[in-house]
Amino acid sequence: MLRQAYLTGNHSPSDVLTLYGTSFPSRFLLGTARYPSLKVLNDAIDAARPAMVTVALRRQLSGDDAQSMGITFLETIRRLDVPVLPNTAGCHSVKEAVTTAHMAREVFETDWIKLELIGDDYTLQPDPFHLLTAAEQLISDGFKVLPYCTEDLVLCRRLLDVGCQALMPWGAPIGTGKGVINPYGFKLLRDRLPGIPLIVDAGMGLPSHACQVMEWGFDGVLLNTAVAQAVQPVEMACAFASAIRVGRVAWFAGPMTERDNAQASTPVVGVPFWHHAGT
Repeated sequence: MLRQAYLTGNHSPSDVLTLYGTSFPSRFLLGTARYPSLKVLNDAIDAARPAMVTVALRRQLSGDDAQSMGITFLETIRRLDVPVLPNTAGCHSVKEAVTTAHMAREVFETDWIKLELIGDDYTLQPDPFHLLTAAEQLISDGFKVLPYCTEDLVLCRRLLDVGCQALMPWGAPIGTGKGVINPYGFKLLRDRLPGIPLIVDAGMGLPSHACQVMEWGFDGVLLNTAVAQAVQPVEMACAFASAIRVGRVAWFAGPMTERDNAQASTPVVGVPFWHHAGT
């Protein structure tokens, strides 16, 4: 029943993504930047039906593109009836991130915020120290904070301590498409934080990357560039949506234990001729 539900895109009522007490029908979160056009963005979201779409307050769309469509970017998102997750992309200080979050709450009329606070411009790695301070401030201000962080276990525990109810660790630096570059750290994080919603954010390049982290027991995947910059973004959005569903089924199914040595899948009992090695 579970397998059939996932493969057809319909989640079992007993297994949905729940964040801050709100349930979502999908475990796929999709970004909205860098698409070739508003139409392609519209079609990709419509095809994938993600749980939420991320929107940066500072995002600027070409005036010509918006005019040619006769609608604005925000109107496009609202017409699709998909929850919006504003983010604080581009912020480098606590004050900047907090101010941006409050502005986003007014513009998008939501308490949800994906908290991005960058510490290094080359890798776009989150600043762990300022991230904690900003997260604590925003939670006290009534936000539902989804922090973009690394897979560092201590940092993740501190974010939970200040009130975050879900985390978004990166798989690899934003836009690299490398997949998870620290599998050990990721698996350890999942093992040490049971029951905490963990959504893999950034670095996914292929649907197989998304399927893999879902097989490890992660709760969802957020990505942007892998779809927006694909040759066929709409088809790629569908591929990622399917991979995330299949990975969830595989996790429930219980993957076999990896072994270093070969082990025959066919039993030797009853084989008419059996030769010992070396004879």
